Amino acid sequence: MRTKSTPRKARTSFVGVQRAFAGRGVPSSARLRRWVRAAGRGAGEVTLRIVGTAEGRRLNRLFRGRSRPTNVLTFCYSENPLRGDVVLCHPVIAREARAQGKRRDAHYAHLVVHGMLHLRGYDHARAHDAARMERREIAILARLGFADPYAG
Repeated sequence: MRTKSTPRKARTSFVGVQRAFAGRGVPSSARLRRWVRAAGRGAGEVTLRIVGTAEGRRLNRLFRGRSRPTNVLTFCYSENPLRGDVVLCHPVIAREARAQGKRRDAHYAHLVVHGMLHLRGYDHARAHDAARMERREIAILARLGFADPYAG
């Protein structure tokens, strides 16, 4: 319990949510922020941007050289303190959730956590690193009440 003489604990992170996609089915800003904070320990600033297919394709082409939208892109500007953007393409996420038989919010939570781990330096280019990242995702998602996204 905090008293007048007890200093406040520093806010773990500032999380901005930008909605550049007006479609239905995007989780609330409060839920998105909760998922970011579950994966983003320490002080920092993160912006989540929800985009449609056109912007997702443009960003993926510009930064990854691929001419299709992708589910999540991350842009890390600083690791200490953490500063970065996580871009989520709603139509791709919704389509993947349907195809994989997953609840849309569970898939969103997974991709928010995945993007946050990328901002924190995790990668999945090599099998060892991918296994480490997946274990971390599974643990964070379990704490949030979501099932293992890699199971079955």
